[in-house]
Amino acid sequence: MMSQTESMSESKEQHPVYVLGHDEDELQRLIDQSRHFGDLTEQVLLRAGISRGMRVLDLGCGAGDVSFLAARLVGPAGTVIGVDSAPQAISMARQRAAQAKLSNVTFIHSDVADFVPEQQVDALIGRLVLMYLADPAATLRRLASHVRAGGVVAFHEMDLTSPPVSLPASPSYQQIGNWIMETFRRGGVEMQMGLKLYRTFIAAGLPAPQMSMGASIGGGLESTIYELIAQTVRSLLPMMEALGVATAAEVEVETLAGRLRREVGSSGAITAPSLVGAWTRLPR
Repeated sequence: MMSQTESMSESKEQHPVYVLGHDEDELQRLIDQSRHFGDLTEQVLLRAGISRGMRVLDLGCGAGDVSFLAARLVGPAGTVIGVDSAPQAISMARQRAAQAKLSNVTFIHSDVADFVPEQQVDALIGRLVLMYLADPAATLRRLASHVRAGGVVAFHEMDLTSPPVSLPASPSYQQIGNWIMETFRRGGVEMQMGLKLYRTFIAAGLPAPQMSMGASIGGGLESTIYELIAQTVRSLLPMMEALGVATAAEVEVETLAGRLRREVGSSGAITAPSLVGAWTRLPR
């Protein structure tokens, strides 16, 4: 008889899941993560041609950070629609939009693979969302049909083909990096989504994209990247244990940020995983 862990592993390999969960700690992690990835994503959106007055659809919006970035780029004359399958994320995104008094951003709770916009959009965007879809090319193909002629499709996805690094080498980071990648792998997440964006765009019937790669790097003792890594591990920990990757006792998440900071030291540097951006315009 198949064990619970084996059954869970098999089902997740057949259909990717969001292995990080959707609790309040994870939503806060998404917000903190955007402080490290925001500039990289902004560069992709600007190079893609996101500009004032556009109507933008943000797929897999999470707590809303990419939607808020897009709202700033399109200005008051533009609009942004954020879509996410997690009701907790949509609730937080709406609260944040209200607090910021952003009237040009709307958040909708829907399965991203099935969502159908009510109107045509000028741009379809997303960050760290295609890696969790069973058939990202099919989703892109369907949603691109709702992008106007000459409109933009732009996505920013992670490359987890090799663990991030530090200099000097941090034994804790090497171990944690291996555990993170193994949890994503067993969860059925597409580890090479960033590098596979080119073929995914082509398979979706889109014009060949332009692409770029970048990573957030923290250095010295004052960097907040150590806390971001620890937050990521905290969100992953329930799935790490469920999939038999590592136990809470092995991970020691409460002391992880401090251990990383000590091992990297005052003159060292540490990287987050690489992100690959891809963007294209539809034919007119």
